[in-house]
Amino acid sequence: LKSNPSNSEEKEAQTQLTKSDELQRLHSQALSAYQQEDYEAAISLLDEILAVCVWDAELRELRAECYIKEGEPSKAISDLKAAAKLKNDNTEAFYKISRIYYQLGDHELSLSEVRECLKLDQDHKECFSLYKQVKKLNKQIESAEEFIRGGRYEDAISKYETVMKTEPEVPVYSTRAKERICHCLSKNQQATEAIKLCTEVLQLEPTNVNALKDRAEAYLLEDMYEE
Repeated sequence: LKSNPSNSEEKEAQTQLTKSDELQRLHSQALSAYQQEDYEAAISLLDEILAVCVWDAELRELRAECYIKEGEPSKAISDLKAAAKLKNDNTEAFYKISRIYYQLGDHELSLSEVRECLKLDQDHKECFSLYKQVKKLNKQIESAEEFIRGGRYEDAISKYETVMKTEPEVPVYSTRAKERICHCLSKNQQATEAIKLCTEVLQLEPTNVNALKDRAEAYLLEDMYEE
């Protein structure tokens, strides 16, 4: 207004000022909802603010936290990726993205995100600790898959048993390992064991196509055609 005092400018300034007051009010409400653990309400309020304040990294990080609490990890990743770009040296965002991918069972993406964190700060304790864990697990899975490609099923089984010991806390890795061990048993003509293990996997994931195919192969070995 000082640089360009006119009626239209004043009107525009007044509108923006009213809008900014409204956004501050919404921001207070969003923080309050978050503190009261009403994450759904917080998300809805943050949606309104972020529609205007598109480049606010802190608000995106807050909404990501709400998404995590609400069990919507993929939406959290999207906000955290934006926050990682919007704020310089945002090691925290890369760490969180890596952790989410790890919990979802995507060890390769987890590894690449935690590396981004270490590029920014090689002494970051949490990132380094996660990096060591993911790298170890990643290497074991790659090695097991290499054995499967080479038809070395006994070695692959042993390697996948190690995977389960390396990560006993995140269920998705045990389920994947069992699914692959079942595949190896089936290929190795160990039908009874394959059927037992595939059935275990299918109790957890009834629509797991790989486990269904491998169990079918094992049933064929046992002449159980109906099954």
